[in-house]
Order: sequence, then structure tokens, then C-alpha cells
Amino acid sequence: MAKKVVATLKTGSGKTFTRCIKMIKSDKTGSYQFKEEVVHNDHIKDFFTKK
Repeated sequence: MAKKVVATLKTGSGKTFTRCIKMIKSDKTGSYQFKEEVVHNDHIKDFFTKK
């Protein structure tokens, strides 16, 4: 099943999406957390600018 998902992401409409990972500093503990999201290529800049 994993092969089918990977194959569909490599061809067709799967190329229009990107996995973005952003590091966010926590206010309470001061440690860092990672926010991960699959975003359309047109909205990548918006993902990194919003908090």
C-alpha cells in the first residue's frame, strides 16, 4: 500500500504539494517544537510567515 501512495505522489497532482517542517519555540518551557504540514506549493510562504 505504501508503494501506491508514493507512486501517486510522484506523478500527477502530487507534485503540487510539499511537506513543510517549521521549528517553533515554546513560550512556557523555552523548548522547541516542530510543526509539520503538507502544503500546496502556492501556500508555502504563508505557512512559514504565520505563527
